Amino acid sequence: MFLGRYDYDGDPSKLAAAYDRMMADIPGEAVPFHACVTHADGLSVFDCCPSREVFEQFSTSPEFLGMMREAQLPAPRITLLGDVHVARAGDRRIV
Repeated sequence: MFLGRYDYDGDPSKLAAAYDRMMADIPGEAVPFHACVTHADGLSVFDCCPSREVFEQFSTSPEFLGMMREAQLPAPRITLLGDVHVARAGDRRIV
């Protein structure tokens, strides 16, 4: 699994509402690992894809860009972080 980060600048509460709109119709099985974090400068989303290539294709795809636009999310800064060694939620190993 490959982890990338999307950083959105702006009002965290407005960005969180837009994020919730975007994610409302995405099924859980389509999201192997995903975390959304609000902070003083905006919102950051950590997202896993099966590979770097898949992440790069998805993050720049017309479909994803359209989903963000429809939800009223601004264009993010995208950071390619790297391959996930392990991801856990409590006792559950996710990756």
